Amino acid sequence: MSKVDFHMHSIYSDGSDSVDELLENIKQAGLKTFALTDHDTFDGCIEMSEKVSGDIKFIKGIELTCTLQGIKCHLLGYYIDLSCQELKNLIEKGKKLRRQKLDTRIDYLKNVWKIALTDDEKEWLYSRKSVVKTHLANILVKRGFADTNVNAMKKYLDACKTGNTRFDGEEAIAVLKNAGALIVWAHPLGGEGEVHISGKEFTEQLEVMKNHGVQGLECYYSRYNRQECEFLYGQAVKNNMYVSGGSDYHGSNKENIKIGQLNTENFDVDTDKFNI
Repeated sequence: MSKVDFHMHSIYSDGSDSVDELLENIKQAGLKTFALTDHDTFDGCIEMSEKVSGDIKFIKGIELTCTLQGIKCHLLGYYIDLSCQELKNLIEKGKKLRRQKLDTRIDYLKNVWKIALTDDEKEWLYSRKSVVKTHLANILVKRGFADTNVNAMKKYLDACKTGNTRFDGEEAIAVLKNAGALIVWAHPLGGEGEVHISGKEFTEQLEVMKNHGVQGLECYYSRYNRQECEFLYGQAVKNNMYVSGGSDYHGSNKENIKIGQLNTENFDVDTDKFNI
């Protein structure tokens, strides 16, 4: 496993680890540098900042779910200023978008699958800082409708049309810049469960990303093989972009991903190449 990991999630979004649990697991994994990048919130970073000590370097981060000129993408912002009011405003906007998506999915479960959530379940969901499909899926597993959250999402939720509840990419990039962030394109060939795009499609999308101010690529990723990682690293070097890597660790909410896992084959990664 790598000694750095720039992409992890806590219970403040869709991870299963509390900040205390995550920090302990980071120490057990022997990480020297890490970033916490919860979806559309930095509350976990506030708590983590109060607890990290010793020789571990902590980078405050966030992951924003966006659409940029028709491209669905996730943008990682590193070194964010937690006092930035524009970022706080964007996060509040994101909460409303996620609430809209959640209500649509709750209605879908009730109307299509005849699965009505209890008042306690809905109260718990509405209390989350950043609620996502995984939270609903975990409830379905707990109630015996599926054996894993992945299967619950596939069967009961993936067909639900929620409309466009993503951030506008141009707005997100502008806000991240004002918050002092270094902006990296997360899992640029495709994220969890997605078909990986071709090299041609990637280079076309990369031009859009660069032209709008994206500065780096997540070249090493837990779901990418050696060929994909080396391709992305070559593209980052060719385009004079920052090089990053992350596991996208979610604890028990995402199967078979360990802290510090930066590829599918467990080959050694020269993290001296990383420059974020």
